[in-house]
Amino acid sequence: MERSDEFPRKTKDVSLQELRDRLAEFARVRGWEQYHSPRNLLLALVGEVGELSEIFQWKGEVARGLPNWTAADKTHLEEELSDVLLYLVQLADVCGLDLGQAALSKIIKNAQKYPIANQTISTTFN
Repeated sequence: MERSDEFPRKTKDVSLQELRDRLAEFARVRGWEQYHSPRNLLLALVGEVGELSEIFQWKGEVARGLPNWTAADKTHLEEELSDVLLYLVQLADVCGLDLGQAALSKIIKNAQKYPIANQTISTTFN
């Protein structure tokens, strides 16, 4: 297995399993597993969501693709989104859950709960 700190710069289609495995190895070699209880990981996740929220706090509405953001702002956003994702993956792992399968199941449930209506979708707001 590759070390957690080594990766191709532009990896495409990274799986949740690969992230889970790398995170588990990262924690194991540092002796951090003992601190990664569901509660601790959840609290860390909430903290990271707060940091992510701060990025958008005073920006108002933001256009898709972030056309008016600097490269540094986008990098900061990538880092905070990654922190949230990584804690979420770790939390699911220590809880013994298959996050990918759970997400797919949730999409199916949402499709049943919110069926497609026979109407056109308006692109304007009234």
